[in-house]
Amino acid sequence: MYMMELGTVMAGIALAQISPGPNMMAVSSAALSGGRQPGLLSAVGVATGVFIWSVLFSFGIGAVIDAFPQSLTAMKLVGGGYFLYLALKSLWSCLKGSGSVGSARDNLYSPASKIGFTAYRTGLLVVLTNPKAALMWVAVSMFLASAQGTHPALIVIGVLASCSAMVIYGIYALLFSTGVAIRAYQRFFRVVDGIFGAVFGVIGSKILIDGMRDLRS
Repeated sequence: MYMMELGTVMAGIALAQISPGPNMMAVSSAALSGGRQPGLLSAVGVATGVFIWSVLFSFGIGAVIDAFPQSLTAMKLVGGGYFLYLALKSLWSCLKGSGSVGSARDNLYSPASKIGFTAYRTGLLVVLTNPKAALMWVAVSMFLASAQGTHPALIVIGVLASCSAMVIYGIYALLFSTGVAIRAYQRFFRVVDGIFGAVFGVIGSKILIDGMRDLRS
């Protein structure tokens, strides 16, 4: 695979990672409510999910999706349900109300002793249950095929995409875990949690509705 093709793929992936979306929401939510460590662990979860997708496609899961489009429909239903679950957690935190970052953390990542693992798991599952992540790798696979790329090239791209995800979402985690950001969250946590819940709800509802439409067609 030529360097120009590799650069084109990585530029597209990096732009997708920089733009606001579920991954950024998961990382920023963890960083605001739990601090730097949960935010960074959530970013690690996202990066891990990115690499897992590349491995799955290198082993031919793209052909499975093409042969059985119902698998993508199932992913939409599961992914939509998971995003709605995250929405309900944030909205419950907003409605329950708490006066400190610590108690908000307990609401979002209970039990508190497992906050790091939960942040990592949330970042990982947000990527693995997002149908758009699968479709992105379908596009990458098709581009590789047109450029006479090989399946091992997907692993190379996966490693690079995972590293770029760690850098980009790690920066988001550091930004949202600063003292200024946490103090603002502590003061306006109801509004912030409400926004997180609304955004995750919109994303989850759209994905779930798309999946239900696929079932009817």
